[in-house]
Amino acid sequence: MRKKHSPDYLLLGIIIILLICGILILASASVSWAQKRVGNPIYFLVHQIGFGLLPGIILGYLIFRLPITSLQKWAMPLLFFNLFLLLLVFFPGIGLSLGGAHRWINFGFFSLQPSEFLKVTFILYLSAWISNRTRKKDGKVKGEFFSFILILLVVSGFLILQPDVSTLVTIVATALLLYFAVGTPISHTILMLLMGIGFLFFLIKTSTYRFHRFITFLHPEIDPMGIGYQIKQSLIAVGSGGIWGQGLGANLQKIVLLPHPMSDSIFAIWAEEVGFLGSFILVLLFLLFAWRGFWIAKKSEDKFSQLSALGITFWIVFQAFVNIGAMLGILPLTGIPLPFFSYGGSALIAELLGISILLNISQYSRTSLT
Repeated sequence: MRKKHSPDYLLLGIIIILLICGILILASASVSWAQKRVGNPIYFLVHQIGFGLLPGIILGYLIFRLPITSLQKWAMPLLFFNLFLLLLVFFPGIGLSLGGAHRWINFGFFSLQPSEFLKVTFILYLSAWISNRTRKKDGKVKGEFFSFILILLVVSGFLILQPDVSTLVTIVATALLLYFAVGTPISHTILMLLMGIGFLFFLIKTSTYRFHRFITFLHPEIDPMGIGYQIKQSLIAVGSGGIWGQGLGANLQKIVLLPHPMSDSIFAIWAEEVGFLGSFILVLLFLLFAWRGFWIAKKSEDKFSQLSALGITFWIVFQAFVNIGAMLGILPLTGIPLPFFSYGGSALIAELLGISILLNISQYSRTSLT
């Protein structure tokens, strides 16, 4: 029986700081939108706290108290239940469609986005699946390449139908990391990369919206008032922040100019209000989070805990730097939210569940992490 000790308090402190920063900038970013749409300037902030932060903390605490073996045991049922929820989004009267996308289950006073929870349940399932199929001698996957491809295709199919390509990109990237982390032949690596690149270009070519985003990334000067508008306004907001920023609440872009100020573009608002220094601190916090998360994975005693910690850490960090990179124009716009910052109760709950699992795993590491 592994000896239990204190969780990683440094990791917990990093997350608390990120959550506080996220709430503060969401309060600033959402005021004008909330006033304009519902006549209540704090509507979106209250909704994020009531249907995201508080449920995430409560559910996260319950997950934190569970034995790691229970999470491994329930990994497959949790994934199947999540896939069932993904099917419900297509049922009339249950599913909620916005902008042609079927991603939400409507509960009347709030909605649930099952694809956000898929990031957690799929990491747990894949970690359990890989840990059950690795050789005891060398810890490598044994003859499971096509099984892995099949699992990935099934999950991808649910997301493509919605469509939710931003979640698909995150899940596929995380899945590939976990698969290669346990040691795979170089031929598998090359084949998977070629398949991934081919599939990505297929998705881009078959969607006018995604194609325009890709073209805008290559040529940001094209149509600055049309397809290039978001990245143009984002760069203006980031540049306007200077070194010290204009101050919390002083952002002008969010009022009428910057698209999606509470979700995709929230980093641009953060950069304008707190400047280069505040943006540097935010990047540093995510780097510190990556360091602690990967350290927990390294110190984990069993393969399931190791892979789960690795997957959760990569998922959060991947989303953070893809979002930030897109707002700076060094990556294409993807719609991937900024963890702990972007508006969305389901995303915040899923992220807090992932963090709770990570803290849970840190209690059973070989040596204390603090």
